Amino acid sequence: MKKIELEIVALSHSITQTHSYAVVLGEIKGQRRLPIVIGGFEAQAIAVALEHMQPSRPLTHDLMKNFMNSFGVELQEVIISDLQEGIFYSKLVCYTENDTIEIDSRTSDALALAVRFGCPIYTYEHILENAGILMDDTTSKKEKKESIGHEEASSDREDLSSLGIEELHKLLNEVLEQEDYIRAISIRDEINKRK
Repeated sequence: MKKIELEIVALSHSITQTHSYAVVLGEIKGQRRLPIVIGGFEAQAIAVALEHMQPSRPLTHDLMKNFMNSFGVELQEVIISDLQEGIFYSKLVCYTENDTIEIDSRTSDALALAVRFGCPIYTYEHILENAGILMDDTTSKKEKKESIGHEEASSDREDLSSLGIEELHKLLNEVLEQEDYIRAISIRDEINKRK
């Protein structure tokens, strides 16, 4: 299978959904985005590395990197390899002088390590096809490396199942323009349920 390279384009937080974050990956040579819901600790670990902050003591992912470096293990790439029942599966492709090994990982941890090692992130077409969101040129120009604090208005919490497919697509475009990736994930999932 051909690998598609991704980069982290945004880190979003939804105030109304406690401890709910989304890391948004974008195609390097394309318009599709892959939003992935992650936990607060993992979001913090990614943000710290993206902003090149140096905590006074090593965080868990820093410890893992230091451990790997001490034993001559390099993280070559991260592959988001599967999507089952809404859960992303990832692999760490590591190498030493003598061997290359694939290690199963939670996607959030794999991304936190990828940022620290500066290694590429890949996925496959079927994953982008099933879970990706196509962005238009105007929306992708508005994206920032980190966008925090997108609140979901209570009047905007309509029951998605009562909306038609065209209404869902329109709503999806609106929330993407507001960079509310958490809401976009639920709308995308509702659209995919109807395919």
